[in-house]
Amino acid sequence: MNAPSRIGEVMALDRLVHEPARLLILAVLANAKEVEFRFLEQVSGLSKGNLSSHMSKLEAGGLVEVKKSFRGKRPLTELRITAAGRKALADYRQSLAMVMRELPTPGVVAKRK
Repeated sequence: MNAPSRIGEVMALDRLVHEPARLLILAVLANAKEVEFRFLEQVSGLSKGNLSSHMSKLEAGGLVEVKKSFRGKRPLTELRITAAGRKALADYRQSLAMVMRELPTPGVVAKRK
């Protein structure tokens, strides 16, 4: 398949995962058993509201689990990637790698056959 026909595959990337903040969240969660909301807030640099919004979308999509409890008298929110989240992240990586391999290199003129 030639490169121009692969360009459309960029549009087929999983948009739930593709958004940079959500991709970062999934990448962090994929490398830990469980992560506290405050840790993700610090690592991502996102505001509480923005992080909460992205977490809600990932939770609604079944990619993360959110567990709320208390540590003493303080609220504690813990996040964990689900099996579906791990699969979505792996599928996204594979799709993105394929798209990147097939796209033409900027500045390089393809030879015509």
